[in-house]
Amino acid sequence: MSMTELTLGPVYYLWDGPKWRDFYFRIADEAPVDRVILGETVCSKRQHFIEPHMADVVERLERAGKSVAFSSLALVTLEREGRTVKDLIETANHLIEVNDLSAIGLIKGRHHLVGPLVNVYNGPTASLLAQRGAERICLPPELPFKSVAQIAAAVPNVALEVMVFGRMPLAISARCAHARSKGRIKDNCQFVCGEEPDGLAIKTLDRQSFLVLNGVQTMSHACQLLLSEIKDLQEAGVNAFRLSPQDCDMARIASIFRETLSGSVEPEEAAALVALSYPGAVFSNGFHHAREGAAWVSRAKNTRQTL
Repeated sequence: MSMTELTLGPVYYLWDGPKWRDFYFRIADEAPVDRVILGETVCSKRQHFIEPHMADVVERLERAGKSVAFSSLALVTLEREGRTVKDLIETANHLIEVNDLSAIGLIKGRHHLVGPLVNVYNGPTASLLAQRGAERICLPPELPFKSVAQIAAAVPNVALEVMVFGRMPLAISARCAHARSKGRIKDNCQFVCGEEPDGLAIKTLDRQSFLVLNGVQTMSHACQLLLSEIKDLQEAGVNAFRLSPQDCDMARIASIFRETLSGSVEPEEAAALVALSYPGAVFSNGFHHAREGAAWVSRAKNTRQTL
C-alpha cells in the first residue's frame, strides 16, 4: 500500500483576502499535510477576494514542500463562469480538481483530480473517470463504508480519498438561500455570506440545529469526524484522507490527524483533542456507518446517538 497522505481541501466559505492568505501561510508553516487544494469552489463572485493573494500562497505552500492543486467551480450557470473554468484548465500549470462533469469534459483526458462534489457512487463510475484521466478521486462524504470498500475493491488501481473532517457539502444551487435569509438576492448579495466565516446555521421549526448555509451551498450542521474509522478505510484501500477547512485551528487539526495516522495518538484521545481545537462544534460519523448523517456512532460503547 502506498504512503498515506493528508489533503487539505479548498476553503468553501467566504473569507476576506488577508484572512484567506494568512490561513494558508500558517498551513504552509505548521500543518503536516501533503497536498493543498486552492481556489474558489462555491461561488464565482467570491473569486476576486483571493486572486490578489494566490501567487504568494502557492509559492509559500510549495516552498514548504506541499503539493498544490486548483479547484474548479462546483456549478456553472453563466457564460462567464464557463469561461473561468475553461481558462483555469487551459492555463494552470498545476493539477486541477474537477467538481462537476462539465470540467471533466473540458479537461480532455489530462491527468486531474476528482473532488467530493462529483457523484461517484460505484466502481464502474470510478473506473470510467480513471480512464478519462483522474489520478485520484475524493469520494462523496455521504457514502457508507460498505460502498467505499466496494468501490476500492472494484478499482484497486485507482487512488481513493475520503473526507475525514469538516462540514459535509450536501447540495449546491443556482439560487442563494444565504442572501435570501438576509433580505437580498444573489445578484445584489453584497457578499453577506462573509458575515458567517463558518457558515450560517439554520434550525428546524422546533429549534434543532439542522443544516448550514454557505452562499449557494448547503452543508451539514455537524462536522464529519472519522478517526476510529481510518484503520478500516486504509485496509479497504483508501490511501488519502481529506480535511475540509473550518474556521478553527486547522494546523492543529492536521497535526492531530497526522499523529493518529502514525499511531502515536489513539483515536479516542484524538477526538477529544479535535473537540478542543474546534470548540462548540457538533461531530458526526453517521453516513460512514450507514446511519443518518447527523448521528454519532461510538465504537467503544457500541452505541449510537443523534447529535
